[in-house]
Amino acid sequence: MFTALSRLANTHPRRVLGATVLFFVVAGALGGPVAGLLNNDNDSFSDTGATSARAITQIEQASGQDASPSVIVLVDSDDSRAINQATAVLKQEVAVAQVVGGPDYGKQFLSEDGTQTYFAAIYRSGVDADLTTEHLRDRLGRIDGVRVGGFGPAYQEVNEHVESDLIKAELIAFPLLFIVSLLVFRSAVAALLPLLVGGLTIVTSLLIVRGINEFVDISIFALNLITGLGLGLSIDYSLFLVSRYREELERVGPGAEAIRRTVATAGRTVAFSAVTVAGAGLALLVFPLRFLYSMGIGVTVVALAAAAVSLIVLPALFAVLEHRVNALAPKRWRQAQLAEARSEVKGFWYRLSKFVMRFPVGTAIAGAAVLLALGTPFLGVKFTGVDATVLPEGSPSKSVDSILRSEFVGAESSPIIVAVTAPQSGAADIQTFASSLGSLDGAGQVAEPRFLGRDTWQVDVIPADSTLDDKTLNLVSDIRAVDAPGPVLVGGQSAEQVDQVASIAAKIPLALAILATLTFLTLFLMTGSVILPIKALLMNVLTISATFGALVLIFQDGRFEGILDYSSQGALESTQPVFLFAVVFGLSTDYAVFLLTRIKEARDAGAGEREAVALGLQRTGRIVTAAALLFAIALGSFATSQIIFIKELGVGTALAVLIDATIVRAMLVPSLMALLGRANWWAPRPLRSLHDRFGISEGDPVDHVPSRQSVNA
Repeated sequence: MFTALSRLANTHPRRVLGATVLFFVVAGALGGPVAGLLNNDNDSFSDTGATSARAITQIEQASGQDASPSVIVLVDSDDSRAINQATAVLKQEVAVAQVVGGPDYGKQFLSEDGTQTYFAAIYRSGVDADLTTEHLRDRLGRIDGVRVGGFGPAYQEVNEHVESDLIKAELIAFPLLFIVSLLVFRSAVAALLPLLVGGLTIVTSLLIVRGINEFVDISIFALNLITGLGLGLSIDYSLFLVSRYREELERVGPGAEAIRRTVATAGRTVAFSAVTVAGAGLALLVFPLRFLYSMGIGVTVVALAAAAVSLIVLPALFAVLEHRVNALAPKRWRQAQLAEARSEVKGFWYRLSKFVMRFPVGTAIAGAAVLLALGTPFLGVKFTGVDATVLPEGSPSKSVDSILRSEFVGAESSPIIVAVTAPQSGAADIQTFASSLGSLDGAGQVAEPRFLGRDTWQVDVIPADSTLDDKTLNLVSDIRAVDAPGPVLVGGQSAEQVDQVASIAAKIPLALAILATLTFLTLFLMTGSVILPIKALLMNVLTISATFGALVLIFQDGRFEGILDYSSQGALESTQPVFLFAVVFGLSTDYAVFLLTRIKEARDAGAGEREAVALGLQRTGRIVTAAALLFAIALGSFATSQIIFIKELGVGTALAVLIDATIVRAMLVPSLMALLGRANWWAPRPLRSLHDRFGISEGDPVDHVPSRQSVNA
């Protein structure tokens, strides 16, 4: 395959580039509108097969309407004009089955000081809830004195912020990426190539995702990932390919041989690195939550698209540009490039690794201690879900939610909903059951049981604390344990959160097994060792634990609320650690592949154990660090998001790649390689034979350690 790719680039480069332009136009036209086609329903974070989902289904089928309000309208209790206009709008909407509330409806609909009241609109089951909510927000928003909130509007506000934040992140990321690429490559032409590949990767990924969306509902949140990860991986792969090509230009000059060597070495590594990252995406597919499996699809598609675009487009560009890949560089930068290329054994990373390997035990202990210390706060982690509190301060839905919680007694837009299967004649038993629910710890009020038909009763429990508070989540479990006059299903947002966490916990062992197996296999096939993959797995865990600990300090404890512009929920959104674990695991393995293959290449070329480590780190250190920095910019730009869990995603991935590219690659890798020496490369005889048959490497065209080798690859 790699021979065919290099031959295609060498023989028909302009045809390849022409076809690329045509593909870009078609893919942009077809994939561009995908944002309007992806799923933006409010159940992306729910397990639709859980008992909480079945509770809602049972109630909707029995009553013909939703189990809880979708829209909350807040007005001043003495503003009769606003009250009448808002009531009229709600009752005119055909999709609204019932409107409850107002100053005359009951004391629970009045604030403690009597100055405010609210209405709750409940939709008919089966209607287009998203369209209805959008329509109501528009009409109610035109009435002076009316504030609109509730779960439906809150979720729409989240989606709107996600889309606007994506544009803002791109506007921040692209200029920064070009500037840093320019500093890394010291050539405007070379610096533009990763951004070109990034744009092509994003467009290609959008087209593929549109096709997959015809068969599987993909969450709109995957768009952020496609953009950020698409840029990050494309830049990573481009950095390694461009750097290796420049190295081969120094070694053999322009022409077919330089491209062949580049594709056969760095190209091979890029391909298998992409498979590793895609494997991390596959691990997310085992989770039933739309958010997580959509992210898994996004990771898999983006990783494979980034590798394909890099391996097809870049070699063709190399064939056309040749030495001009280094064009548009100031004279001083060109001189610096030549100086670096001719002083490999005096480079910073070479000297650093030599220093580290002089004190391997102390360095390994210090590096591990730093990562473990950073990870310690994760022992106190708390998890939460997605509700109005993820929105920025001042947003309408968050304001309404805050007022309901603080100024209304017993008001809750998302109660715990209990569906009991029992005949209408069992009203006395249901009443007794409802009374027992009211005595549970954490229960605030219990609404009067309602018979809905089809042997279904609905009992709403208003928790004493907020929907996602630990006491409320414990209350869900307590309700499920109470003896009832018939089968009981518990739903509502609190129950959905309990089921979500349980669903994630049940699938984590399988996801971890997939991640560990793919990582082990990839690194074994690359190195022929069983020790190196095991070390990589352990270092990946250290990187992830340090990242998670930092996230707890930042977002759960709220240490940087002012700097990062957010209000802490006092917990981490429960899907983010799962997503970050998979992605960071894949990216850490990605960097391990690039470093270990260059160490193996130097070792195969005759260098001693420690010398091979120093040479491998010198040849990859600057670029791996630059790739990590660029990746941190690409995904870290999401730290500017106004939605807290998107901010967690951006900060988490940025921290992880920077930790991995610095502490892990600069301290742990060389120190542990020095400690184990030749034992690093050990494998049982049957596995050695297996590697001899199926192993892969970046060392196919390696010469003995050359004197003019570039440090950039």
